[in-house]
Amino acid sequence: MPELLHTALSGLPPARVGKVREVYDLGDELLIVATDRISAFDCVMANGIPDKGRILNLMSAFWFDKFAEVCPNHIISVDDVEVQKRCKRPEPELAGRATIAKKAKPLAIECVARGYIAGSLFKEYRELGGSVHGLDLPAGLIDSAKLSEPIFTPATKAVEGHDENISFRQAADIVGKETAEFVMDKTLEIFSLASAHAAEKGLILADTKFEFGETADGILWIDEALTPDSSRFWNASQYEPGKSQASYDKQFVRDYLETIDWDKRPPGPVLPPDIVSRTRGKYVEAFERLVGRTFVV
Repeated sequence: MPELLHTALSGLPPARVGKVREVYDLGDELLIVATDRISAFDCVMANGIPDKGRILNLMSAFWFDKFAEVCPNHIISVDDVEVQKRCKRPEPELAGRATIAKKAKPLAIECVARGYIAGSLFKEYRELGGSVHGLDLPAGLIDSAKLSEPIFTPATKAVEGHDENISFRQAADIVGKETAEFVMDKTLEIFSLASAHAAEKGLILADTKFEFGETADGILWIDEALTPDSSRFWNASQYEPGKSQASYDKQFVRDYLETIDWDKRPPGPVLPPDIVSRTRGKYVEAFERLVGRTFVV
């Protein structure tokens, strides 16, 4: 089945379009469609990764269901029959990639848990020293080092460009202390449980990003859950601290883009077939190892 880059569902209002997802307002519910678009350096590429949207949607559904008793979430259904009932005509391209979700007002922060120091946190650690965003980290940590215990590093939501890591105090100023404490506790609890599950599958969950939303009935875990787009998964057998690790994500895309003459501004270039194929393979492998079943188109 070809890649799905855009949707235009008949009889429904225009979707709110993100980098990957398109969200249709159904009145009392949302219909969230995960496309096959892929972004890097904050730009969406001209072509996508076939089945990426299905993998993200079904993997999120797996985690939301697995930890439903830990934290309530926005899922109503990911069943294709239920999805088609919300559409005005048959929309076969939605198979496997759509979620019917409860409405919630997203919090103005992203909730990040880290068990290892990597990516933006390691960069800031080197630049700022041991105290990073209100956290006193030990001196001498190396790239990809395991932390003594997972930490909570919230971030702002950037409309354009990169999100910015902030301290817990700053997060509390934005969403309120009680809410900040609740989402911090849930973030770290889910991260711990997911890390244990990943370890059983021979993978390391280095860090992950969650989103939460407010409803009349309380706070819900929303958006996506523990996918290669929102998390850094490493192969435990290949883990070697002191350097950047190979991840189950869009690494092949980023590496390729660094080799071509592109100014990292929109529009994103066309990805060659080899990069598309290798990236799809990583997403499929992550799904099959973590969910524990074969990915079937």
